[in-house]
Amino acid sequence: MFGLAPILFALLLGLPIFAYILVQIFFVALHNHQKSAKNLPPGSLGWPLFGETLGFLKPHCSNTLGSFLQQHCSRYGKVFKSNLFGSPTIVSCDLELNAFILQNEEKLFQASYPKPIHGILGKHSLLTVTGELHRKLRNIGVSFIATSKSSPDFLHWVQKLSISMMESWNGCEQVFFYKQTKAFTLRLMVNHLLSVKPDEPLASRILQDFETYMTGFVSLPLNIPGTGYARAVKARARLSFSVKEIMTERRKGKASGQLRGGEEDFLDVILSKQSLTDEEIVSIVLDIMLGGYETTATLMSLIVYFLGHAPIAFHKLKEEHQTIRENKKDGELLNWEDYKKMDFTDYVIYEGMRCGNVVKFVHRKALVDVKFKEFLIPSGWKVLPIFTGAHMDPDLHENPTEFDPWRWIDNFKEMSKKVTVFGGGSRLCPGAELAKVVISFFLHHLILSYRWKTKSDDCPLAYPYVQFRRGLLLEIEPAASDQQEKENKSI
Repeated sequence: MFGLAPILFALLLGLPIFAYILVQIFFVALHNHQKSAKNLPPGSLGWPLFGETLGFLKPHCSNTLGSFLQQHCSRYGKVFKSNLFGSPTIVSCDLELNAFILQNEEKLFQASYPKPIHGILGKHSLLTVTGELHRKLRNIGVSFIATSKSSPDFLHWVQKLSISMMESWNGCEQVFFYKQTKAFTLRLMVNHLLSVKPDEPLASRILQDFETYMTGFVSLPLNIPGTGYARAVKARARLSFSVKEIMTERRKGKASGQLRGGEEDFLDVILSKQSLTDEEIVSIVLDIMLGGYETTATLMSLIVYFLGHAPIAFHKLKEEHQTIRENKKDGELLNWEDYKKMDFTDYVIYEGMRCGNVVKFVHRKALVDVKFKEFLIPSGWKVLPIFTGAHMDPDLHENPTEFDPWRWIDNFKEMSKKVTVFGGGSRLCPGAELAKVVISFFLHHLILSYRWKTKSDDCPLAYPYVQFRRGLLLEIEPAASDQQEKENKSI
């Protein structure tokens, strides 16, 4: 036992020295690269190894740039260098450069997420794969979403769940909206992708695992038992197992000639694709579930938050949906033609994306030395296009922090060029239209059923993924009747 003491002491003494040597080697190499690379953007590399990562990730209201970007843009301009996530990095809050990066995917730039993210998402996630595999998996998702977004069965299911949620709030004075809307979107996606109904035990299990899975994205990447990251990795493995179990049952049913009842779901479609491995099938199912669950629920919550602080927009939106409802029979559900009439709803959704910033930035790296205007982006450097930078840019948007759907009405095409609400290039969000349909139909039933107030201290936080400090606690009451609305306006 005592014989181990000198060895342990040497190890404890040696580790800091070894770490110091590694840091020195890293910064000498970085310094040499900088000396040879002219015209790098200005900036600071921060502390050794960790660089400026902690400052960059500091939580802030998602409808602001945050202190880190504000200070750096003020000091260095909209494009600057830094050291983030353990890599020398070019940070861009410049709309033109961001568009250039997204449009040159696989030519000059490539997706490059930190390794811990790979541990959570798996090897075949659409977020992390590149080249031909990305194109193959994305095309499968796009083709299914394109046909299902206007499917009467899907539209009816969206409304069935929406109405069920509205009814569950009868008699309630407060609801934790963010939690409830995440449960809503996950139940919707689990049914749509896997035909698992909300009342099945498997649905509850998947919901719980997805909640744990998502914590891994905002946890320290320490794969040690008990940490949020380690729990997320295990949750992802359980989700993978659940999907594979369903796949096995489907294949057994097909082999025995037993046809499954109901409309063809996403799993049926991709099981017919002979070119996909089981791991690829699992990954694309979880990716679409993740997008339809987390990002859709977050955007819905942002819109409800902003509408709670924008009464004029709330009443304008309500008028649009009252007009649509007046042309329907009692109890009649909405259809695709009704969705196409929701113009102001569309502006509200786009403004919610611009103002709330569901996705703050994406990870890319330069494949070659890239010259953009007067700057050089060295090959191998990480590149972070910051979408929030353009969305909150006062040079592009008047009063950028103000939620103002009217800015889209007369200027939709021009506004669309000034934002990156659904990504861009070959990685443009494949489920954007599907998410808009879900949100539009949900808002229809919500805004005609209730009105609400939000807590002033419950702003959406970029963490870096959007969260609400108090779960978006709403004070709700039944919506006023048309007669009450007229009386209120006359007072």
